[in-house]
Amino acid sequence: MPAVLQISNLAKTFGGVKALQGVDLTVNAGEIHGLLGQNGSGKSTLIKVLAGFHEPDAGGRLLVNGNEVRLPLAPGDYKALGMRFVHQDLGLISSLSVLENLFLDEISTGNSAGIRWRSWRRIANELFRKYKVELDPSAAVSTLRPVERALLAIVRAVSGAPRNGLLVLDEPTVFLPQDDTEMLFDLTRNVAAGGAGVLFVSHDLEEVKRLTNRFTVFRDGRVVGNGATEPTSREELVKLIVGHELKAVSHRSAAQIAATKPVAIIDGLKGGLVAEASFAVHEGEILGVTGLSGSGFEDVPYILFGASKAETGTLALNGSPVRLRGQSPTSAFRSGMALVPADRPRDGAILSLSVLDNVSMQTMDQFQKGPFLRRSRMREEARKVLSAFQVRPNDPTLPCSSLSGGNQQKVLMAKWLQTRPSLLMVHEPTQGVDVGAREEIFSVLRSATAEGMAVLCASSDHEQLALICDRVLVFRQGRIVAELTGSHVNKEEISEQSYAVDQDAQPAEAS
Repeated sequence: MPAVLQISNLAKTFGGVKALQGVDLTVNAGEIHGLLGQNGSGKSTLIKVLAGFHEPDAGGRLLVNGNEVRLPLAPGDYKALGMRFVHQDLGLISSLSVLENLFLDEISTGNSAGIRWRSWRRIANELFRKYKVELDPSAAVSTLRPVERALLAIVRAVSGAPRNGLLVLDEPTVFLPQDDTEMLFDLTRNVAAGGAGVLFVSHDLEEVKRLTNRFTVFRDGRVVGNGATEPTSREELVKLIVGHELKAVSHRSAAQIAATKPVAIIDGLKGGLVAEASFAVHEGEILGVTGLSGSGFEDVPYILFGASKAETGTLALNGSPVRLRGQSPTSAFRSGMALVPADRPRDGAILSLSVLDNVSMQTMDQFQKGPFLRRSRMREEARKVLSAFQVRPNDPTLPCSSLSGGNQQKVLMAKWLQTRPSLLMVHEPTQGVDVGAREEIFSVLRSATAEGMAVLCASSDHEQLALICDRVLVFRQGRIVAELTGSHVNKEEISEQSYAVDQDAQPAEAS
């Protein structure tokens, strides 16, 4: 297959730091090429060089469809070369319609009074039919599901690109429910089948295995491995990414869990998509809750924390009763609960504030002296906390937005774990983080339970649950239908129970 993109000996230095070192990368027409590596490995730097945001060091070569392109690229040059980019934030304007977002470039540079809306609506419908996407051009983007927004962003990106162009997808599935990713994958396959090359950047190795034809792995700014995806095992990919094999995992037995004290006993929980659920979380246990999207498991931590409304149900936390119907985040926090939500930018961190302000938010009263805050002491303590949680870089003065997704997540974990909650609840704790940061977050959770904390982990990532949980509860239609312990806590059985037919399912009583 002809090469859409050929990169040779590309390097980029920031001060004395080599972000890219002698990078070679080829993406062929019609292929989906996975780009892997931990945060800080150089993936984002490469993408920004292609977009004209960064100027590479001298000596590198770039060929697009066999034609050598002079470096550095200026911002915007990538469009004339047939390259298109879709980033995590998608770049859509929620207050505008699907049609207006699809033709945003034309609208922003032209005379809106002279736009032939009927003609554009016809073109939009033709594009959606071509790529097998069901979208209403007149619908407001604010009303679309997350996966529909991602599909719109991809169609917009490829609509003006040549047939043999390059589409760069930078973590497009981070905030998508697992059930919806296949729709995005189908569109990506259609784009590649049309002759384009696709560079797919992801931390999710299961997605990479399912979608890509070939892969390249970056580590410390260098290419450390590449090849065909299908014959390469997940274990081989992990070893390339982190530089070593991951530790084996052992699970406690049901008898071992039952022998420990229950920290939280939940009875008759109902609210949101939860029809009825009763279960307990034990001292030193990581309890997983899962199921398909809409099964109700994802509502459990938010209802318990008072972020979503409970219709009925009681909670006994360390023997003290809590009436869930009147629960609020403030009362939950005061009673010894903490919640790390799935959507970091919206619900977790305040990205415009500093790392210091984010990590100290729940403990700020410790640094108060009269009407003043002792900022120097806050910074000193924050550096200790960031070091303990392996946040990189360890600089509390940086804006939180400047950190990678994995390091932002570690800041959130640090913020809540400093309060030493009795019950820590996490929703998709490693969503959008690389495999190295994922292991560090697992280590943080295991350390917390080693000190007696109880952890409730709600996740649609069955592999993640199998790696960290002592016990897993599977939800279907708002009820617990299976409880897995010991050797049954594995990806295959968790997935099998989640996808099982509902007609014969009977609610399971969770211990």
